[in-house]
Amino acid sequence: RIDRARTLRRALRRGGELSAPVRERPRPRAPNLVVLCDISGSMTAYSRMLLHFVHAVASRRGAGWARVHAFTFGTRLTNITRHMAARDVDEALAAAGAEAQDWQGGTRIGDSLRAFNRDWSRRVLGQGAVVLLVTDGLDRGDPMQLAAEAERLRLSARRLIWLNPLLRFDGFAPRARGVAALLPQVDALCSAHDVASLDDLGDRLSRASGDGEKTRLINILKPR
Repeated sequence: RIDRARTLRRALRRGGELSAPVRERPRPRAPNLVVLCDISGSMTAYSRMLLHFVHAVASRRGAGWARVHAFTFGTRLTNITRHMAARDVDEALAAAGAEAQDWQGGTRIGDSLRAFNRDWSRRVLGQGAVVLLVTDGLDRGDPMQLAAEAERLRLSARRLIWLNPLLRFDGFAPRARGVAALLPQVDALCSAHDVASLDDLGDRLSRASGDGEKTRLINILKPR
């Protein structure tokens, strides 16, 4: 766009002569970070640690993100964004646990992604959001639906990053139907099973958001 003020000042310095207009440089827009975290029974050992990570990122001002949106899912999708804004992490997780009624239950990843794409995608995926899908991929639903909804999500986001704690095992292979359905639809597949892997993720997110400073999370995420 034309910068009218600077164009006018240039003209005044030149005795009122109007030359080529001065144009504004586009301002970079920070993207949103959207986290979809599986809290089903098979993710029990990892869910709390991963939500600690989400809280740490959400509470770090100037981390390069416009907003951090957080959702949990097992058999249904729950928006816990406002709970992650609490200063105390234990208070935040307690409130999130009270909000989500499907902790340690079954897994319907395809249904949950469908609910997100239908109800939340347009609201939170603006400005090229980066999406973290946190799940082991052990889905009980239709793999065709899961693949279709994951593809729709990927096309709506800047990047779709899958965090899978099962990558900790050397013999991991995409044998489960849900894993095989998800794998072709994501931009990156990363481990998320311990503090070190999440610290590496902090580095990746710093680069994805354009923030030059790495998010150091090891001390925040150590078990108490």
